[in-house]
Amino acid sequence: MSSNVRPETMERITNKALAEVFIENQVKEIREQVGDKKVLLALSGGVDSSVVAALLIKAIGKQLVCVHVNHGLMRKGESEQVIEVFGKELDANLIYVDATDRFLDLLTDVSEPEKKRKIIGGEFIKVFDEEASKLEGISFLAQGTIYPDILESDGVKAHHNVGGLPEDMQFELVEPVKLLFKDEVRVVGETLGLPHDMVYRQPFPGPGLGVRCLGAITRDRLHALREADAILREEFDKNGLAGKVWQYFVAVPDFKSVGVRDGKRYEGWAAIIRAVNTTDAMTATIEEIPYPLIHHITDRITHEVDGINRVMVDVTPKPVGTIEFE
Repeated sequence: MSSNVRPETMERITNKALAEVFIENQVKEIREQVGDKKVLLALSGGVDSSVVAALLIKAIGKQLVCVHVNHGLMRKGESEQVIEVFGKELDANLIYVDATDRFLDLLTDVSEPEKKRKIIGGEFIKVFDEEASKLEGISFLAQGTIYPDILESDGVKAHHNVGGLPEDMQFELVEPVKLLFKDEVRVVGETLGLPHDMVYRQPFPGPGLGVRCLGAITRDRLHALREADAILREEFDKNGLAGKVWQYFVAVPDFKSVGVRDGKRYEGWAAIIRAVNTTDAMTATIEEIPYPLIHHITDRITHEVDGINRVMVDVTPKPVGTIEFE
């Protein structure tokens, strides 16, 4: 698949049988392109990079070097899942970098959303560049480019976590799923044996929870956000909404209000639930969450998450609101 144009005759990958044919062909093409050389991949744990990693592992095994950078803004359990699936189950050549302190220290007292994004993006490039410079014999850079990226940009995908890789990385690209749409990538991922919840992982902004911990990020509020978001995702899974709603998450703003716990007044943050449906992310409608479920989620969050004393539901469509808050 050297061309960036999807052939009109290319059959949509809608089932396991078609995915197996695609995988067989790609394994052959990858081996022909790479030979005995090494390939570097920034593995975010997102759908596209995970499927590319699994495909490359099948094709070239330890010749693939995966680098997973934990910037401390991942959702609960995501970095752990990357280590479990790729480091243990698939026995990948995985480099795990816990750069949490490095990122959060740089973000101290930074409240302007665009500045936060630039810090996270710029620091990711530095961390990834540092890890890449330690490696020898890397000739190729793998990317999870998919067909919409080619249609909507210049054909080179920005990294899943933050956007952009070091410009001086003069590697030849390996992009085995670049002619596939997202739904086809998921079919290929399941056929390769990746966990269902990884293959159907929700869209996640590049700076991660950094744009959902509204305002200046603090470690305690970030922890509260991560725990509240995990409860929301768990309850949506249990109640059949996970496959119905395009994107759902919690945001926690940087202000407190008075609440009551154990008969005493105390100040806590609010957890804001947002659940939207969309086909192109240009417009979005609100998913109506059943009130009994809202009450249950509210009870869990306010009793299980330290520091949160209110739960709110955002019912603003796009437009006028955006999907994310920042």
